[in-house]
Amino acid sequence: MSIIQTLMRPAKLAIRGLDYISPLADLGIRLYVADIFWKSGLTKIASWDSTVYLFANLYNVPYLSPEVAAASSTAVELGGAVLLAVGLASRFGTAALFILNIVAVISYPDLSDAGRQNHVYWGMLLLIFLLHGPGKLSIDHFIRKKLMG
Repeated sequence: MSIIQTLMRPAKLAIRGLDYISPLADLGIRLYVADIFWKSGLTKIASWDSTVYLFANLYNVPYLSPEVAAASSTAVELGGAVLLAVGLASRFGTAALFILNIVAVISYPDLSDAGRQNHVYWGMLLLIFLLHGPGKLSIDHFIRKKLMG
């Protein structure tokens, strides 16, 4: 056995191990990001009058009334979070959350640097799922496997 083959054996094992646990990492990250948007949506519902007030007086969302903007963002946060968490129509839900994340940063001019940085992180994580899909531990993967053989 050559030295290259000897060195490749542990590398192959390591790669196989990483491939084996990567679906768990995908799921964990999906649940982490979904939880952020889920909690934000629940906060909006819990104090609806305050939410509408914020959309009327603080957030600068163009073209929409404060009521429509508040209801739309809440629906996207809650619905997108569920779709992302379970991995069902996850690219659709992720796209909606990704766009909402961008609108949130643009529409709130007083967002702190730390808050802006959080939105950048969330956006990058959402972009991964938008481009690569939700991973093997998802309803989308199960459906795709059944439909495509």
